[in-house]
Amino acid sequence: MTRKNVPSGSYLEPIIGFSRAVRIGPHVAVAGTAPIGTDGKTAGVGDVEVQMRRCLEIGLAALKDAGADASDVIRTRIMLTDATLWEQAAKVHGEVFSDIRPACTVVEVKGFVDPDWLVETEIDAIISEDMPA
Repeated sequence: MTRKNVPSGSYLEPIIGFSRAVRIGPHVAVAGTAPIGTDGKTAGVGDVEVQMRRCLEIGLAALKDAGADASDVIRTRIMLTDATLWEQAAKVHGEVFSDIRPACTVVEVKGFVDPDWLVETEIDAIISEDMPA
């Protein structure tokens, strides 16, 4: 099967040596996605809803670049530095996935590479067989 690496332009990709997403056959995995704004700075400092929205925006764009869309998503992961913020993050997740209803895990983590990040997300998808590659 062919492998397609999908970059997002994050300054961390060449440093760490990763792709925003990787597609092999119908499978797409989107890496841990932080709330990095188009200016390279943290989006929505102190606001988990803004950060969650930005994480999903980046992740969904990577899915699109890999040939998938939100309807192909089978699993998401929401990682928070403060589990008490889960409802705010879940609200944003529901705005995107309420009809799709992928398997979803919410976990609390000690921290991220940037201390301003309150949330990161991961997305896994399997592209429907009737979708073009």
